[in-house]
Amino acid sequence: MTGLALLGGGRMGEALVSGLLDAGWEAEALIVAEIDPERRRQLEQRFPEVRIAPSPAWAAAEADVVVVAVKPGDVPDALEQCLTTLKADALVLSIAAGVTLETLEAAVPDRPVVRAMPNTAALVRKGAAAVAAGRLAHEAHLELAERVLGAVGVVVRVPESLLDAVTGLSGSGPAYVFLVAEAMTEAGVLVGLPRDTAVTLVQQTLVGASTLLAEGHEGPEALRAAVTSPGGTTAAGLARLEARGVRAAFLEAIEAATHRSRELGGS
Repeated sequence: MTGLALLGGGRMGEALVSGLLDAGWEAEALIVAEIDPERRRQLEQRFPEVRIAPSPAWAAAEADVVVVAVKPGDVPDALEQCLTTLKADALVLSIAAGVTLETLEAAVPDRPVVRAMPNTAALVRKGAAAVAAGRLAHEAHLELAERVLGAVGVVVRVPESLLDAVTGLSGSGPAYVFLVAEAMTEAGVLVGLPRDTAVTLVQQTLVGASTLLAEGHEGPEALRAAVTSPGGTTAAGLARLEARGVRAAFLEAIEAATHRSRELGGS
């Protein structure tokens, strides 16, 4: 039984525990460190069979993998607290945004480290995460990281140098989709639909299109072409989007988010 300690019981941590339990992890193998008493009480109510600890050191003792899910600025202190109890071969898997492998490895010398960039869709187990291996992390460590994060979505491997691009694309990506949903809803109201009807139609349109993209065998170009009849309504709408530079705007948005991620991470 692989023991897992989760440092930080926020929304992402809670989602991860829920996903791991549903994926078959035994509750006895999980422990969550959360310093806030009220939050500990909430976690204890939701996961009565999972141990909830008040300190990282207690949680990390004897764990085979330690998932770091605290705020980025709190990472060094949380890991420092674990040093006295952390097993020599324990994997440290960080999902703290912007905290580099160099920083993580300095905090836990001689331990294998994997850095991950998940996104908010992990909260509904539809997340997209990328993992990058530290200098002491081997295939088995990456497989373990994928097993953990795979409980709440899909996982890809990239070198650390590409994690800023992952942040710009899938890390910030849900916000782009939410903005599209907002704009489509307002457009529906503009052309005469009641707001609640527009919201329902937009939500299901996005769910349906995403499912077609994820579960079908065709790429986005082919799917778009299939619903675009020559001279039809979709063609007219797409022509206006292209004229307004929507495609270029997405390119620039993802590029800008990637650049900002590099600035924040000091890379």
